[in-house]
Amino acid sequence: MKQAAFEARYRSTWLAFEKRLNLELAGRNTAANEGDLALGSEVDCSFSEAYRLICNHYALAQQRGYSLSLLDYLNDLSMRGHGVLYRSKTNFRYRLIQFLLFDFPQAVRAEWKLVLSASLLFYLPLFGMVIGIYIFPELAYSVFSPEQISSIEAMYDPGAEHVGRERESETDLAMFGFYIRNNISIGFQTVVTGIIGGLGSLFYLIYNGLSLGTAAGHLIQLGYHRPFIGFVAGHGAFELTAIVFAGAAGLKIGFSLLFPGRLRRINSLTLAVSESVTLIYGIILMLLIAAFVEAFWSSNGSIDYAIKVSVGIGAWCVVLSYFVFLGRRRET
Repeated sequence: MKQAAFEARYRSTWLAFEKRLNLELAGRNTAANEGDLALGSEVDCSFSEAYRLICNHYALAQQRGYSLSLLDYLNDLSMRGHGVLYRSKTNFRYRLIQFLLFDFPQAVRAEWKLVLSASLLFYLPLFGMVIGIYIFPELAYSVFSPEQISSIEAMYDPGAEHVGRERESETDLAMFGFYIRNNISIGFQTVVTGIIGGLGSLFYLIYNGLSLGTAAGHLIQLGYHRPFIGFVAGHGAFELTAIVFAGAAGLKIGFSLLFPGRLRRINSLTLAVSESVTLIYGIILMLLIAAFVEAFWSSNGSIDYAIKVSVGIGAWCVVLSYFVFLGRRRET
């Protein structure tokens, strides 16, 4: 193909890509967005695909010995496209690292009073029920029905191949999906219901603490403590901590309406929600980790009890150290 025909065929493609580059560099669109990009006679495609197409045209022009002016033009397009594409990927990695190393632990420490309050609301009912049921076993039936008690006993039967499951036929992958849905729903309702003056978050913190404490107390006094502790040990550090954080975020949202200060209530609520976003992202991440560990590690009855407990203790040490020490000094 002669250069004139080559240019006539692909000129609209290059101009469309150049226009998109200018928009990207001007900050009007997210770099390397996967949205559609009209490329003249070519089918609509993503930015990354368009970039590869420009690189292909540049390689063809070099191979066919087209003019230096055309080669310089295509080379400039490809270099600018490379910069936009990989700037986006680098920025995403940087933001992710910044979130994990600085933003999330700093957000938790910034709300330490609410985190402490949520911890007391969750753990006091939990351990109170464990102690109460150990002394008065019939107390478990004031929280759960006899059918629910029987189901809990079957899930943590020492002879079960997979602990913590109502149906042994469920695969690890299926349970992973179930745990994700269950964990996210618990976290979501604990955060969102905080808008009712914090009462919803208060209720779910106490309710979840009572429920878990009742199950734990009943299984311990029944002699099923090894499968139960072995099950919760691995993912408990992530799931229980995330529930507490969800309660703290919900309380923050609720208190913003009860005590708006000099702000209008709607402005106070908007500010509280925006300040809780980092915390909510971290909660989702922790619940996903908990679901993965719960499905593929915690429920595996073939793993030795001592190993599960050791891993669980290690997980608690890592989680606590992460929120206490990480992100205290921002490095360049």
